[in-house]
Amino acid sequence: MSTAASAKNGTWRNWGGNVAARPAREVTPASVDELAAAVREAAEDGLKVKAVGTGHSFTSIAATDGVLIRPQLLTGIRDIDRDAMTVTVEAGTPLKRLNVALAREGLSLTNMGDIMEQTVSGATSTGTHGTGRESGSIAAQIKGLELVTADGSVLSCSEKENPEVFAAARIGLGALGVVTAITFAVEPVFLLTAREEPMSFDKVTSAFDELWAENEHFEFYWFPHTGSTNTKRNNRSAGPEKPVPQLQGWIEDEFLSNGVFQVAQWVGRAAPGTIPSIARISSKALSARTYTDIPYKVFTSPRRVRFVEMEYAVPRGAVVETLRELRTMIERSGLKVSFPVEVRTAPADDITLSTASGRDSAYIAVHMVKGTPYQAYFTAAERIFTAHEGRPHWGKVHTRDAEYFAGVYPRFGEFTALRDRLDPDRRFQNDYLRRVLGA
Repeated sequence: MSTAASAKNGTWRNWGGNVAARPAREVTPASVDELAAAVREAAEDGLKVKAVGTGHSFTSIAATDGVLIRPQLLTGIRDIDRDAMTVTVEAGTPLKRLNVALAREGLSLTNMGDIMEQTVSGATSTGTHGTGRESGSIAAQIKGLELVTADGSVLSCSEKENPEVFAAARIGLGALGVVTAITFAVEPVFLLTAREEPMSFDKVTSAFDELWAENEHFEFYWFPHTGSTNTKRNNRSAGPEKPVPQLQGWIEDEFLSNGVFQVAQWVGRAAPGTIPSIARISSKALSARTYTDIPYKVFTSPRRVRFVEMEYAVPRGAVVETLRELRTMIERSGLKVSFPVEVRTAPADDITLSTASGRDSAYIAVHMVKGTPYQAYFTAAERIFTAHEGRPHWGKVHTRDAEYFAGVYPRFGEFTALRDRLDPDRRFQNDYLRRVLGA
C-alpha cells in the first residue's frame, strides 16, 4: 500500500484518513517556472493555493478547495557543496530518497525524525523532528530556502539574504509561499550505536534528566495501562558497523512492530476491554538489542499501522510532571489506550514558529489507531499539555487558535507581520491557517 495521500474522484485524503478536500484543480509542475505560473494563474482565477507532500499531516494544513500543487516532479539533488558542507534539494524530494542519495555520497543529515516517507518541504514546513540533546529538528538544519511567493516571484533566503524571511520560512506552515528548494547542512556519514531496552515508567521518569544528559539522542515509548516503557539511546560510534541481522530485523521491525501490533490494534478495536491485557503483552514483546549502523538506518523505522496523532512540546523541565499527569488521567478516566505514548526532546532553536523556538523542549505524542474514536483521549491530554504552556506540532491534531499561539510564541507577531507583507491577499490561506494565524 502506498503511504502517499490518495486522490479518488477528485477528493484528496491525508495519510491518517481524517482529512479530505476537493480542490478545484491539481497541478504537478515540472519546474520552478511552471510552479510560479500556476500561482499567478490561480490569482487570476481568484483561487487559493496549497502545496501538498505525502499527506502525513493529521491537520488540514494542506487542504484546499482551490489549486492543489503536487511537487512530485520537483525532486532530486540540485547541488552538493563539499566546501560549505551543504546539499540543495528540490522541495518534492522524499526524505528516504534524500537519505539514500546522501549516504551514497558519504554524507548525512545530523538528525532526523522516525519516519522518512514525507517530502523535505512537507516535513520542514510543519516542524518534523526526531530527538536530540544538541541537534534539533530537520528545519533547524536548513541553511537556505527558495520559495515562490504570492505574486509568482521567486525569493531566496538564508542567514545573509532576506534573513527575516529565513527566520520564519524554515517552518513556514505553507503560509509564506510555496517552497521549491531547500539547502541543508550535511556532514560526513557517521555511525550510531542504538541501545534499545525495556525500563519501568517509574525508573525512566525519575532518571530522565540523567538519561537525557548522558545520550546524544534519547527517547522512550510508554505503554498506557502498564508500568513499562521501551527506551532507545542513539550515540555516535567509532564502529565497527553491526547492523541488525536481516531475519531478526524482519521479526522485530516488521512482524512484531507492524504485523502483530496491527492485529493487536484490530482486537483492541473490536473488544476495547482487552486493551490493558494486550498492552501488557505488547510492552514485553520487544527484547533489548544493540546495533550499529549509518544514521538513517538507526533513526528511522517503517510505520505501517495507520494512526491519528496529537503531539505537544512542553518545556523540557516540565516533561516528567506532564507525563505523570497523563498517566493519572488515563488511569482515572476509564479510557482504553492501545497505542504507546512517545517521548522525545529537542534543544532550543531560533526559528520563529518552531515548537522548540527559544526553549529546550520535550515532546509527548499520543496516538490512536485509524478509525477509533480519539476525541475524548486527545481532549483530556490536550488539557494537560496546554496547562504546561505546550505548543502543538503544526502537522498533528490540536484545537488551538491564533490567540493561544500569541501567548506561547513570543515571536508570533513577527511571523504574522511577515505574512502580511508576503501574502497580503491571503493566496495561501485555508481554514487551518485562518484558525492558527488569524485572518
